[in-house]
Amino acid sequence: MKEDISFTKLITLIDSTNRGSCLKLFEDNKVRFEKAPGSLLKHQAWKGGYIDHLTETMNFAISIYEITNAKRKLPFFISDVILVLFLHDLEKPFKYVEPKFDFHSDEDKEIFINKLIDEYGIILNEDQRNALKYIHGEGSDFLPDKRIQKPLAAFCHICDVFSARIWFDYPKC
Repeated sequence: MKEDISFTKLITLIDSTNRGSCLKLFEDNKVRFEKAPGSLLKHQAWKGGYIDHLTETMNFAISIYEITNAKRKLPFFISDVILVLFLHDLEKPFKYVEPKFDFHSDEDKEIFINKLIDEYGIILNEDQRNALKYIHGEGSDFLPDKRIQKPLAAFCHICDVFSARIWFDYPKC
C-alpha cells in the first residue's frame, strides 16, 4: 500500500501550464484553505477538512488511475484529474471562512470559481471545463439521449463521491 502524497506535493503533479497558477492560488489563500471544512456536516466537516477532502480525492485518483489506465487507456492524463479535483470545491474556503462570501445558487458558485480561474490565469481545455462543471453530476442538464458528463468528469465524480460519501469522516475516524 502506497503512502498518501501531501496536498502541496499533489499540486506539483498538475501540468506545468497551470501548476504555478494553482500554487499561487493556494499560497494567496492558504489560511482560508487550511481553516475551511470540507462541508458543514456531510463530509470532512472539521477545521482543515477541505484540504483533507482534496488530498484524499487526489490520492484516490492516482490509485484508481493507475489501475484503470493499465487495463484500458484513459482519454485524459492524471494531471487533468488533479487539476479538476484541486478546483472542484474552490468556493468552500470563501463560503466557510471569514470574511465569508454568500452563494445563493450553484450558478453563483460556478461564476465565482470561474472568476478565480481567470484571475489566476488557469487555462482549462474543453474536457477540463466539462469535468469542473459536472463533477457533482449532470443535475438539471441530464438528458436521457445524450451524454453530458464526459469521461474526465465521470472519473473525477467517482473520486469525489468516494471521499464525500464512503470515507466522509477520514482522516478523523
